[in-house]
Amino acid sequence: MSESDDLDLRSLGDDDLVQQMHDDLYDGLKDEIEESVNILLERGWTPYDVLTKALVEGMRIVGIDFRDGILFVPEVLLAANAMKAGMFILRPLLAETGAPSIGKMVIGTVKGDIHDIGKNLVSMMMEGAGFEVINIGINNAVENYLAAIEEHKPDILGMSALLTTTMPYMKVVIEALKEKGIRDDYVVLVGGAPLNEAFAEAIGADAYCRDAAVAVETAKEFMQRKHNQRGVKGTSAA
Repeated sequence: MSESDDLDLRSLGDDDLVQQMHDDLYDGLKDEIEESVNILLERGWTPYDVLTKALVEGMRIVGIDFRDGILFVPEVLLAANAMKAGMFILRPLLAETGAPSIGKMVIGTVKGDIHDIGKNLVSMMMEGAGFEVINIGINNAVENYLAAIEEHKPDILGMSALLTTTMPYMKVVIEALKEKGIRDDYVVLVGGAPLNEAFAEAIGADAYCRDAAVAVETAKEFMQRKHNQRGVKGTSAA
């Protein structure tokens, strides 16, 4: 093993190590994140605490700075990649311990559209926030969305389109959900450069997400609302 440049992660106390993990995620340092996850697990941390206190909190900071224009897509992809490396270690352990996930999302780019980066960024940021994400890729026909929904029973369906010519296909998918009588079972979030809120409203989506950081915030809000539904009067977001 190569000697760490300037910091022995094992010499840090838990709080300092978690703080260091936030910094390492921010800087996209994959190897350091893997090592730190293993150190916390060795110290008796539960997989869920490592996920929420170290990784999710670190990605929350990344998401805020991305939203505010301090970080840009390449840096966020690096951070998300480091997060993924940590998740690779934690995921089987989380499954074993039956740790709760915030919610589940199926996401894919619509038929005729092969744009990938924005959707992948949303997937990684959502995972970074503690969601389980099933990414069904690009160029998805209605059947693909319906099959993924049937198999994975998500809370949220995410659709992406980067071309004005493929945008209308989102409505085709939503209409198919209506025909099957299952539209109200899912929160439908849409995103992509040519979209806007008016379009999302016109096709019957629940919300338009300008970017990955907004997608995470919006998804969390909807999940919170879902959990609070009983005895709480829903107010529609503008």
